[in-house]
Amino acid sequence: MAKNLAVILGPTASGKTQLAAKLANDLHGEIISADSRQVYKNMDIGTGKDLNQYIINGRRIPYHLIDIVAPESEFNLFEFQNRFYKTFSELIEKKILPVLVGGTGLYLESVLTGYNMPHAPMDQELRKELSQKSKDELQKMLLALKPQLHNKTDLEDSERLIRAIEIERARSAKDQTQKPDINAVVFGIRWERSTLRQRITVRLKERLEQGMIEEVMKLHTAGLTWKKLESFGLEYRFISQYLQKKITFDEMKNRLNTAIHQFAKRQETWFRRMEKKGVVINWLQSNDYSLLKESVMKFLQ
Repeated sequence: MAKNLAVILGPTASGKTQLAAKLANDLHGEIISADSRQVYKNMDIGTGKDLNQYIINGRRIPYHLIDIVAPESEFNLFEFQNRFYKTFSELIEKKILPVLVGGTGLYLESVLTGYNMPHAPMDQELRKELSQKSKDELQKMLLALKPQLHNKTDLEDSERLIRAIEIERARSAKDQTQKPDINAVVFGIRWERSTLRQRITVRLKERLEQGMIEEVMKLHTAGLTWKKLESFGLEYRFISQYLQKKITFDEMKNRLNTAIHQFAKRQETWFRRMEKKGVVINWLQSNDYSLLKESVMKFLQ
């Protein structure tokens, strides 16, 4: 099966967005974002959308899964995976190369290794039916759905038995929905640690100058609580604390800088874990676009 998905991953500040946009432009592809925060509207600077980088030679490269939900909404892995599959399938049908780019390891891994993510909301009708059954009957039902049951504690409690049956029924239904056939070629952008640290520090300075603090204040004024803002991750957490006068500007800037460096290390750890799970990542040193394009072309031909 020919390669039908190009993936560009890397830690924060590695330059993957610009590389992916150039690649999509040259190969007549479109970008699919794998970033857990860029899905939210009105959160541009703090999430590093860098939408200007999607404009190549005056042409805007089409992108997907960016600016799709309000900050008040909940967005999760199940939602991402389903939206990705839908977008991927539509692009393939149009004979357009999907270029997946991002640094959220969980999102990337979910589509590259095919996580089975059943959507299992509580089914009141089913619960009413199951509540009339004995524990022994429930145990037999669950074991029929899942013979190799790892979590035996589900067999000891009626409520947990009912919930486990709900999940397994949802899983069976999802298995009947065919996932798209994905054959990805994955490239990772890697920098020397000292260089990446410098890039992170420079980018943080640029984003503060671009109005990142004002962005957080505007979101709060629009109705987002400080607690909700802090849940969106490092930039929003530390800037929210600064705006509440819990820390000084210098404390905010220094702590945030350190935290982003630590986050980049965690991203790299996740990518190594993906490799141990069988995801082949072709690592490229720095942002050498010519080498990236040449390498991708070899796999696509």
